[in-house]
Amino acid sequence: MGKYFTFVGLGLVLALALLLAVVAGDYGPWYFAWMVGTVMIVLIAGCGAVLFDAQHEKGEGEI
Repeated sequence: MGKYFTFVGLGLVLALALLLAVVAGDYGPWYFAWMVGTVMIVLIAGCGAVLFDAQHEKGEGEI
């Protein structure tokens, strides 16, 4: 039963991706780059916050 839900879920993702590709048309690559760039900025900012916190805990509390 779990494999069925996985198959249906992936089918829905595929249908949504195809719908977005048709609707976006020529702007598809721009939207893709925008989404990937936004995710990368969020991940890099999160990593920076984790590193800052680790350095702050390791040090004497001085920044």
